[in-house]
Amino acid sequence: MKQVILIHGLPDEKEVREDVCPSPSNSHWFPWIQKQLTRKDLVCQTPEMPRSYNPNYNDHERVMNQIDISNETTLVGHSCGGGFLLRYLSDHKNIVPKKVIIVAPWLDLEKHLQELNPKSEYFDFTVDQKLTERTNLVCIYSTDDNKCILDTVEYIKKELPNADFLAFSDKGHFTEPDLGSKEFPELLAEILK
Repeated sequence: MKQVILIHGLPDEKEVREDVCPSPSNSHWFPWIQKQLTRKDLVCQTPEMPRSYNPNYNDHERVMNQIDISNETTLVGHSCGGGFLLRYLSDHKNIVPKKVIIVAPWLDLEKHLQELNPKSEYFDFTVDQKLTERTNLVCIYSTDDNKCILDTVEYIKKELPNADFLAFSDKGHFTEPDLGSKEFPELLAEILK
């Protein structure tokens, strides 16, 4: 079954606990992308990751393990969600999705998660350098994003040189304020490609 799975990033705890923002899986461009894909009769899921403001890899892995990922599945991860997909697919080499799109990926090379939780092992992994042999990996980033994101992109370019890289210069971190809209037509086009 053709499907798209959208994985959100790491919100601030206030965004999750208070009523000031929608849930992470309903923020930014996620609802718009889901609506556009639904109009095209594609199944699109946006799982809500538990305690996403202070993520635990094993908890997030359990959520992903509930999803039937096949060679007709496109996985899309934003920010920490993109980094999560790299780890998840590196840990689960038997999973072969049709396509993986990571938007403004973050791998916490600076160890910020350990400030939240000194025992955090969320990104303690080795990238599977054969990942691009089993799926089409596309990295979307903007050169005006934060340094930690640009450092992650450079790391991915070194580890996975056969991935496709789509660079913008004016999209920031691909959040609603940076895009100036809840729409992200460039991502939709890449998903449908």
